[in-house]
Amino acid sequence: MSQQGGRPTARPEDDWWGRLYDSTGDTGPTTAPDSLEDRFTSVRNTVRERPAPPDTSVPAGASVPAGASGPADVPARADVPGPAGASVPADVPARADAPGPADVPGPADVPARADVPGPADVPARADVPGPADVPARADAPGPADVPAPPDVPAPPDVPAPPGVPGAADVPPLSDVPTLPVLPVQRPAPEPPSPHRTAYDSAVGPAHGSAPAPAQDSALDYVGSGPPTYDPEPTALPVTDPEELGELVPDTVVDGARYGSWTLRSVSVRGDSARYRGEPRRDALLTARFGAGEHALVLVAMATGARATPQAHLAAAEACRWIGRAVGRSHRRLAEDIRATRRADLKAGLHRLTDRGLGRLRESAAARGMEPHEYTATLRCLLLPADPRCRTRVFFGVGDGGLFLLRDGTWRDIEPGAAPHEEAPAPPDDDRLTLGLGLPGPPGPYDPVPEPPPEPVRDSFCFQVSLARPGDALLMCTPGLAEPLRGEPALSAYLSRRWYGRRAPGLAAFLADARVRVKGYADDRTAAALWEA
Repeated sequence: MSQQGGRPTARPEDDWWGRLYDSTGDTGPTTAPDSLEDRFTSVRNTVRERPAPPDTSVPAGASVPAGASGPADVPARADVPGPAGASVPADVPARADAPGPADVPGPADVPARADVPGPADVPARADVPGPADVPARADAPGPADVPAPPDVPAPPDVPAPPGVPGAADVPPLSDVPTLPVLPVQRPAPEPPSPHRTAYDSAVGPAHGSAPAPAQDSALDYVGSGPPTYDPEPTALPVTDPEELGELVPDTVVDGARYGSWTLRSVSVRGDSARYRGEPRRDALLTARFGAGEHALVLVAMATGARATPQAHLAAAEACRWIGRAVGRSHRRLAEDIRATRRADLKAGLHRLTDRGLGRLRESAAARGMEPHEYTATLRCLLLPADPRCRTRVFFGVGDGGLFLLRDGTWRDIEPGAAPHEEAPAPPDDDRLTLGLGLPGPPGPYDPVPEPPPEPVRDSFCFQVSLARPGDALLMCTPGLAEPLRGEPALSAYLSRRWYGRRAPGLAAFLADARVRVKGYADDRTAAALWEA
């Protein structure tokens, strides 16, 4: 192959044209006519009498590569002028010394050069495509008698390498076996027994032992048997169309995480209130005041008086008032907590609590109700957002519970209030009404009985504790505190669920807090704090 733009190498059979016109020593005078027509006729006769090119056919027994073509299959290009198509201008004068047709030597008389290989001696290159394999250009019209290139045969099937399955060896998808689907084996629930339940004998893990495995789901109830009421809400409370803002949802769930602690809080309507269509008497407030390390989180919960029509309103008002009071003084409270000023904290929080209860008495008078009808218990937890401060402050009035889960064991750390003394029995006398068990009328000289002291004002609780890693602190209303103290299965169950693990999610905490116990159907409000 020649380089692009180069001149093709002349073949031996074409060398006679140069010898014919380049050599003048063997030519002599001639009497033949030397006109333009005579020269054209001489060239035409010479070209027509040119012998056929040497036979380049493949010898017998030789193999020809697939797709290769011989010289006979190469069509002549119409755009390349050859000797047969050469034209001589009419105005070219005839040469007197030009030889005639008879004197022009033919290709057979020209000796072949020994160092120039012929076409038969040049081996065909396997990587050079033949003329039949080169597609014709659409913009270059070829002669009409050019035969169409033969169809290229399909390549033979290539055998797959050893170890690699071919297409014929791959089975269809319908024949591929599938893995058997095994049924999920779930343990059958134990039937309730009056003597033993699934968690009666469960105890929290001892200190230093491995944490107990997590349960798949929370239980519906623990204890000797199922509770009387349904586990889900039944009836809605009656609603005044003009007081839609006083509606209380059945369940409230909240949570947060600051520094080293994680908070989960929930308030659920009791089964008895759900059955009777009464509103939830418990109220829950979770609020943050301030930002950054100086922020202070307040968790407040209140319970309205039992069997009063507006108990839920009194509980909500108590939470809102204490929230506003703490929010206005949160900077001073946060500083006292970081400095652990117990005396200042107790005096200030006691004063705020008394003012809140005084507001409830004013609201009761404005509604035309007795003070004991429009009142509530109140329990609060102050949590600093500073990760370096592990001081937790609890304060409140009324009944409830404050528990600490440490080393897998529940500890009741509720500050002990002064127990109320029982009223002495009336002395015996000779009045007939005593035999019937009825109290007699007061005598004219009997002293006027004093009003009973307000248990809410006299039972202020205050507690400052230092948290340890792995602790779980629980503050709750009587709806959860009473079954925790009275049913060992519930305390053991919550110990297994909450000790030695990360804080549960909101849904899991709600499921744990609503585990029921027969005989305890009041509202439940709880706030749990997990220390990292």
